[in-house]
Amino acid sequence: YSRYLREPTASGLSGAEAARQILDREGLQDIPIEEIRGQLTDHYDPLRKRLCLSSENYRGRSIAAVGVAAHEAGHALQQKAAYAPLNLRMALVPMTNFGSGFGVLLVFLGVFWGTGIGRQLAFAGIGLYSLVVLFQLITLPVEYDASRRAKERLLSLGLVTSGEHTGVNRMLNAAALTYVAGLVTAVLQLFYLLSLVNRRN
Repeated sequence: YSRYLREPTASGLSGAEAARQILDREGLQDIPIEEIRGQLTDHYDPLRKRLCLSSENYRGRSIAAVGVAAHEAGHALQQKAAYAPLNLRMALVPMTNFGSGFGVLLVFLGVFWGTGIGRQLAFAGIGLYSLVVLFQLITLPVEYDASRRAKERLLSLGLVTSGEHTGVNRMLNAAALTYVAGLVTAVLQLFYLLSLVNRRN
């Protein structure tokens, strides 16, 4: 990201302008693009149907800015197409938020409590935390598909050159690996919690 943040696009388009063109071409003129604070805080809000870009990607005219903005626009295209994994991920968000914190708490309470009801509490916590793993697993196709849509639209609309498209491709592929890392972390945490319960019993 840092590398391609320093490389401008030949078109001179900002991230916000590129995203606007992608959305407008898909008939999504009603989706606003808003500038938000922070670095890499970019996201698409499917509930409020708005695209939020950090300042350096909203205003920036680099390959990185255009690539990130197009990726977030890709999520809007998914929602328009009723992309099933996105809908499933949206449905899992409240349960995942609950399971990530309360699930771990139940495991530790169960281990502390001991056998009987403690074991039941621990496995209930394991079940809740498993939602986090499921969420991370579903996130992978959602993010890869958003990047695929972004790459296709950037090239087909002529928003980037073929050379710049290579840079966008490399950057978005590297970004996708962070979601793979998130899944691996969640799985390892689940195994750790299971090992705590098994050692205690």
